[in-house]
Amino acid sequence: MKENQKKLSPYWPLFALILIAVLAATALAEGTQKGIFGWMHYFMGFFLCQFAMLKLFHPVGFVEGFQMYDLVAKKFRAYAYLYPFIELGLGLAYLSFSYPIATYLITILVMGVGAIGVIRALKKGLDIRCACMGTILNVPLSTVTLSEDITMGLMALVMLLHISA
Repeated sequence: MKENQKKLSPYWPLFALILIAVLAATALAEGTQKGIFGWMHYFMGFFLCQFAMLKLFHPVGFVEGFQMYDLVAKKFRAYAYLYPFIELGLGLAYLSFSYPIATYLITILVMGVGAIGVIRALKKGLDIRCACMGTILNVPLSTVTLSEDITMGLMALVMLLHISA
């Protein structure tokens, strides 16, 4: 049991942030009676805003870590500096329900590219820190990171398909 706790302990900050996003989204969705798609908007909004904030605490450290595995950031350092603002913009767009189709498409693109970069880094066996939480919290790059990117991309896809139907 202690070995499992050691494996999970670096992820506690991530789980805490996800739990807060879940609870906040649930409170808002219930209070506004927006249903599951409202909940998804609120969750994505809180999640993306929280993670953008963590990256903005130490932008240079984030950029250096992000460039180790993100496909676009490796080639264009400016993208790594813009990434927290892209995340923040997406988070605010989800919370305000603004430009839903553009928001979903950009999320699918950003998370899809991110997932590919994580997959490549994991296949190479790179033992690096995930830049997803900035430099404030030390979370290893792992399948948890990959699951996060894929889940966010899939949620955006589900919302896109729902709005298109």
